[in-house]
Amino acid sequence: MIYKDKSKSVEERVEHLLSLMTTEEKAGQLIQPFGWQTYTNNEGNITLNESFKQQVVNGGVGSLYGALRADPWTGVTLENGLSAREGAEAVNLIQRHAVEHSRLGIPILIGEECSHGHMAIDGTVYPVPLLLGSTWNVDLYRDMCRAVARETRAQGGAVTYSPVLDVVRDPRWGRTEECFGEDPYLIGELAVASVQGLQGERLDQEDAVAATLKHFVGYGSSEGGRNAGPVHMGWRELLEVDLYPFRKAVEAGAQSIMPAYNEIDGIPCTVNTELLEDVLRKEWGFDGLVITDCGAINMLASGHDVAADGLEASVQAIQAGIDMEMSGEMFGQYLVQAISEGKLEMHVLDQAVRRVLALKFKLGLFEQPYVDADRAAEVIGSAEHIQLARQLAAEGVVLLKNEAAALPLSTATAGRIAVIGPNADQAYNQLGDYTSPQPKSKVATVLDGIRSKLAVSKSGHAGEGSGGNSNGEAEVLYAPGCRIKGDSREGFEHAIETARQADTVIMVVGGSSARDFGEGTIDLKTGASNVSDNSWNDMECGEGIDRMTLGLAGVQLELIQEIHKLGKTLVIVYINGRPITEPWVDEHADAILEAWYPGQEGGHAIADILFGDVNPSGKLTISIPKHVGQLPIYYNGKRSRGKRYLEEDLEPRYPFGYGLSYTTFDYSELKLSTESMTADETVTVSVDVTNTGACRGAEVIQMYVSDVVSRVARPAKELKGFAKVNLEPGETQTVTFHIGAEQLQYIGRDLKPVVEPGQFHIHIGSHVNDTQFTELTVEEA
Repeated sequence: MIYKDKSKSVEERVEHLLSLMTTEEKAGQLIQPFGWQTYTNNEGNITLNESFKQQVVNGGVGSLYGALRADPWTGVTLENGLSAREGAEAVNLIQRHAVEHSRLGIPILIGEECSHGHMAIDGTVYPVPLLLGSTWNVDLYRDMCRAVARETRAQGGAVTYSPVLDVVRDPRWGRTEECFGEDPYLIGELAVASVQGLQGERLDQEDAVAATLKHFVGYGSSEGGRNAGPVHMGWRELLEVDLYPFRKAVEAGAQSIMPAYNEIDGIPCTVNTELLEDVLRKEWGFDGLVITDCGAINMLASGHDVAADGLEASVQAIQAGIDMEMSGEMFGQYLVQAISEGKLEMHVLDQAVRRVLALKFKLGLFEQPYVDADRAAEVIGSAEHIQLARQLAAEGVVLLKNEAAALPLSTATAGRIAVIGPNADQAYNQLGDYTSPQPKSKVATVLDGIRSKLAVSKSGHAGEGSGGNSNGEAEVLYAPGCRIKGDSREGFEHAIETARQADTVIMVVGGSSARDFGEGTIDLKTGASNVSDNSWNDMECGEGIDRMTLGLAGVQLELIQEIHKLGKTLVIVYINGRPITEPWVDEHADAILEAWYPGQEGGHAIADILFGDVNPSGKLTISIPKHVGQLPIYYNGKRSRGKRYLEEDLEPRYPFGYGLSYTTFDYSELKLSTESMTADETVTVSVDVTNTGACRGAEVIQMYVSDVVSRVARPAKELKGFAKVNLEPGETQTVTFHIGAEQLQYIGRDLKPVVEPGQFHIHIGSHVNDTQFTELTVEEA
């Protein structure tokens, strides 16, 4: 059998297998049922459900979505879910049945969610992408993707539905936390790193998974920041901004892509032939798999209303370039019928099947559909991965304010510390959306981190930095004060009294993307967990949770204001999934940390920063406005967008690229290797960066390009390079960037890249509004 001969090419194997398949078997390869519905776990005894077994026999199942996914939607909990080892065993059981009981023995493609760690029980939970972007550390993020691939493939997952490459234009959107930020160049660099990390050098290795780029495209530019809303964007801007990260990831070898739910100028992405065929396949040369988002084909007939019914929607989708349907409902019901009624040509079906089979061959599933359960138990949640999660969190936390050097704290002088707020000790609120159930012991909250830090300090084993002091006499007090949402003030009195006893108050507030994991609620008067049948859901961010405002929900601001009246040193730690706009806090807090959702080790990372064992180096990848009415406020808007409103100008409270440190940096000797070039040449620009403070620190050097005069209206500045360097006190390092066509071009009126002769300003600095520039002339070739 040629298709079983690994010495043959992928193309030969695909064509041979395709020639043996019935129409029902071909259609079966394009459907992806929900994986958690295929088996039953009875106290560790895993059995396949009869409906799934029959489906395999009748025509086969091409893929399963979320066979290992656990969360309230799936109903998979810590009690009934699968451990690392059991998950591997379950996938082996699924694959064995598919291989041994289907006519042609085709293995199943197991697809999993892995945006910030494999969404399965026991998987390491990393910070959300908004924090990962804030590290500006591409190499470290690539390492994380390697770790995620290692954990996912160890259990049999072969495809991940990440990275999310959406460019955020309105942070009221609930999925802002899943994105890297508002700049396409930065997202593009992280996109390439993601593909390299997830897919490794060869897809058929035991630590590689196929990356799925999503959401293709414009999903972060929806009308009003409403999830899956219409996108109003012209082709030129679409090519230049939103499509840029996807193109970079395709060039890096991404194997799969997922169209977005939204429409662009009236055309849903799921059936947008110009995007899926003309741009993606013909222009970019993408030859991988295109899979829908869940329920996207249904939306064509019920939502977008561009199809009369499910049959018509299915035909439209596969003809436009869709290869597989997540959920499989429409394709499973209508594809065979469409063929039999002559509404779909066989060659269209065959082309989609080829792409599914090709990916399976590339992944080596025909040679090795099974995994080693012992290895899964060893790899998943390893100490190395946990340390990586802590390092990422530490590098992505952004210091927004530090009045009179309020931070870092010292265990020797901090005295009593009151940790107050709804996010101080709520484990799930540290993790963001798309997270599996977690035992409390696995997640370090901010309260846990501070207590652990001070306990280590008292034992005389603190780490390096100002936080280490064996004579520390600090004491930690705690009160939740209030919830994220709701107007209950019953915890105010206890919180205020707790703060009154303290010398320093650390208030941990913000948002929550936690689904209802059945954790009950919390007693606001004591801070104790109150598990009951009436759990309180504080979710105000995440998929489908879009907001009209960016202020703190509930009575959080009121609690902060009441505690501020005590006159204590006030440190605010924001834990959240989108920017927070609170002018009163910006003006009155002594220090502010933006920690986004920092993951399972976030509490330790935040404590490391609060006590100076880590010098903060995170920089914003999304502009934070002074008022929600300033939106949209992304830094690379057009020069022509205006100057101000009646009430306020258009400057953000905290600009793109902004972030403070416990040390200071000086930029000098900015110079070009030559002051002129042609479009086909390359020049270098260099700058000396010096640590002028008293402690070691990391600085993110950012390069922006400004096209002084262009035939198309352009942004004033665009990020085109960055580097993160570590410097000792007094140390100077020369940082160099290369400038060529890639950094100078834009999409012209003819929708083609162009580098126009003329003047360019090359800006370098610590954030977009703090740069110095030099002038570069581009001459006619």
